[in-house]
Amino acid sequence: MRKKSFPFNRYPNVFERLGYSPAAIEARTQEIFMTLFYGDENQRLYHIVGPDMACFEDTGNHDVRTEGMSYAMMMCVQMNRKNEFDRLWKWAKTYMFLDSGPNAGYFAWSCGLDGSKNAWGAAPDGEEYFAMALFFAAHRWGNGEGIFDYEAEARRLLHTCLHKGENGEGGRPMWDSSNYLIRFVAEMDFSDPSYHLPHFYELFALWADAEDRLFWKRAAQASRAYWIKACHPVTGLCAEYADMEGHPQKTDPSHFGGRHDWYYSDAYRTIFNIGLDAVWFGGAPWAREEANRLQKFFCESVRNNDRAIYEVDGTVLSLPALHPVAITATNAAASLAADGPWAGECVHRFWETPLRTGERRYYDNCLYFFAFLALGGNYRIY
Repeated sequence: MRKKSFPFNRYPNVFERLGYSPAAIEARTQEIFMTLFYGDENQRLYHIVGPDMACFEDTGNHDVRTEGMSYAMMMCVQMNRKNEFDRLWKWAKTYMFLDSGPNAGYFAWSCGLDGSKNAWGAAPDGEEYFAMALFFAAHRWGNGEGIFDYEAEARRLLHTCLHKGENGEGGRPMWDSSNYLIRFVAEMDFSDPSYHLPHFYELFALWADAEDRLFWKRAAQASRAYWIKACHPVTGLCAEYADMEGHPQKTDPSHFGGRHDWYYSDAYRTIFNIGLDAVWFGGAPWAREEANRLQKFFCESVRNNDRAIYEVDGTVLSLPALHPVAITATNAAASLAADGPWAGECVHRFWETPLRTGERRYYDNCLYFFAFLALGGNYRIY
């Protein structure tokens, strides 16, 4: 059983560098976890189900999503909480796993709190987070039996993600084999910049099936190149959805619930991913420049209107951000890569921002905790 962090990585503690004490950082880290998992009904997202399962609620949509379940599993493995991890994974395998139809082998992206499926399609961001959390669990706690053979489950899932449909059973892979880029959903040939996780793919290239390791190495390179295309060269902003060349993807509002060519919701995760990739695998100069650009945009260009919705060129729309705390959190996470004059300001502002309350707290608080872990040097490879 391996318990040490990945040997060639260091995890900078940005909070401590800016003057916060190790004791305060640790106390806040534990407090956030306990609030999200064991707070009162107006705080927690984690719900125990029976003797050995649990789910993680999207309180804004009153459902359970693969995004949230896989996020919660990642939180648990980072916090060394095996019991909660296993409960979440068993719920996901029991209720979300698709064992028939064109998407067999994937997970239904949305279920009711009672486990009933709201959809029979899958969202690739859930699958890639499930796989990474499972690998980390295997390395931190060791493999068990059945569904708790974490490493076997991760490899099987990644195999499906790349090879779906090859045997004539229907369905499509989640990655495009011609360009190594992740799709928004398997059925559609556009992407989502925040789905791109080259820091995960570098590890899949070490731990996935041997036949697929070169693909994952190339996917890491392709996703980093894709970010450069998708992020605006002046503002640093990217769209929620983008085509395979990184251009904002306009979608049918009747099908996707509105426009997604703005810097909005999903898009906030992109700068966090860029920052974490820089920590885990040493960011290229572009990552530093991108982080500086984005922080400059929020701290200078829209300083007095920094919680709105924006076109990627920085045009401010007369609409409030749905997830303002997530913006604060991910702007701070940019400091994992940034070295500009706003890096400290963004982190201090985040430290002083409490967790979000109310129905929409789920997405904001997930990104809040990930940013807090990373900035405290506690989002690690296992």
